[in-house]
Amino acid sequence: MVVKMMKVNEIRSKSVEELEKALADLKKDLFMLRMQHATNHLDNPTRISATRRDIARVKTVLREKQN
Repeated sequence: MVVKMMKVNEIRSKSVEELEKALADLKKDLFMLRMQHATNHLDNPTRISATRRDIARVKTVLREKQN
């Protein structure tokens, strides 16, 4: 599976509701990736760090939109 990171431009083009939904989905994905990693079923551990970066990007844009 190829790791697809979200680009900042596509994150900024989304509404606040879409960003909150994306954040919830990313957090769920991160939980599942951590579970797979703990049980040695994760074939690409770099997906964890990529998902964490996506979460940070979404949180940053949400914060920008609040101000």
